Amino acid sequence: MTLHDLPALNATLNAASAVLLATGFVLIRAGRREAHKRAMVAALVCSTLFLTSYLVYHAQVGSVRFRGQGALRPVYFAILISHTVLAVTVVPLALVTLVQALRTRFDRHRRIARIALPIWGYVSVTGVIVYWMLYRL
Repeated sequence: MTLHDLPALNATLNAASAVLLATGFVLIRAGRREAHKRAMVAALVCSTLFLTSYLVYHAQVGSVRFRGQGALRPVYFAILISHTVLAVTVVPLALVTLVQALRTRFDRHRRIARIALPIWGYVSVTGVIVYWMLYRL
């Protein structure tokens, strides 16, 4: 694997996180706590690996300029800005949600997860979209 393979790896890790988050949601709704826990820990691992890979890549390459033109340009930047702003909130929200679950404070865990899950899911999905717009269009 080379440095130039990392964006595709990052998109794959983001997609895996999104799938695992959705799976974890379905599992907890079905009352399957242990399976939910495994899915959510796996989502956290994928997101942590993503963040590590993302930081390594951009420390080496710097910013990647969007080359799209026309109507696609404002769409890209709207997605990128919302993705970036919300991505900053994912780490603390995910960690607080995890800590509450580990302390078996499920009322607090549930209250925070209702905020964290849709934000984390949005960031994971839009991360894949940003990748496609930057590297595949």
